[in-house]
Amino acid sequence: MSGLLLRLAGPLQSWGERSAFTPDRDTAPFPTRSALTGMFAAAEGIHRHNAAALEHYRALQFTVRVDRPGTRIVDYHTVGGGQPKEKTAATSGGSNKGAAVITRRHYLADAVFIIAVDGPHDTLTRIADALHQPHWSPYLGRRSCVPDEPLLLRTHTADPVDDLLHHVPLSPDTARPAPREDSVPVTFWWEHPKAHQSGGVDGLNLYDMPRSFAPHDRGHDRRHLYRTVERLPARLAVSPHTLHRQLIDYATKEGSA
Repeated sequence: MSGLLLRLAGPLQSWGERSAFTPDRDTAPFPTRSALTGMFAAAEGIHRHNAAALEHYRALQFTVRVDRPGTRIVDYHTVGGGQPKEKTAATSGGSNKGAAVITRRHYLADAVFIIAVDGPHDTLTRIADALHQPHWSPYLGRRSCVPDEPLLLRTHTADPVDDLLHHVPLSPDTARPAPREDSVPVTFWWEHPKAHQSGGVDGLNLYDMPRSFAPHDRGHDRRHLYRTVERLPARLAVSPHTLHRQLIDYATKEGSA
């Protein structure tokens, strides 16, 4: 097994959890497994209809560190209206004459997540190579949500979860309590409970394990997640003025790919 580390940050992110082409387009509070799998598949150039190609992603294990949960915002949209009848969506009453469809799209603003990905070495090598030179560009849940740099922090890491806990710089968050002595509390989401987890454990079920991304045949299996609050070394909580320099230093540290 091997591992890689991603940093998902940007002005806006949106990780659809339940909605599928509905007027109210929700977002999960952290990146879903479906979205991360879709990012990898797109980078590798895998077509949406190729469900069989998704099987090799099932062996991956994801751990999410919530550096900054972001602020939830809702964007009001109208689609159509003022167009010829044949170009306008039908309303609930059955008419499509001059109608506009209203949608509300949910986003996380200014959020930051660090993702540890464990899995077979050959699978992660393909993913890392694809993220360096993607077939289709990665985005943070929606095409309009462009990721900040650096996106790929480290590849071929022996223990990416240990890096989350002890080495990856922590993005500033004004809502986070000040460090207490030599540690700072940070939320984690785990696919499997860990023996070292120091905080209380709660969890939730998500239907975000993708079976198919085909537009008319999408399917997802259930996944259980465990939430803990871990106390990280206070030295990881760096200044916003030095954050990117330290991230780059970490990403290019000797021994990384």
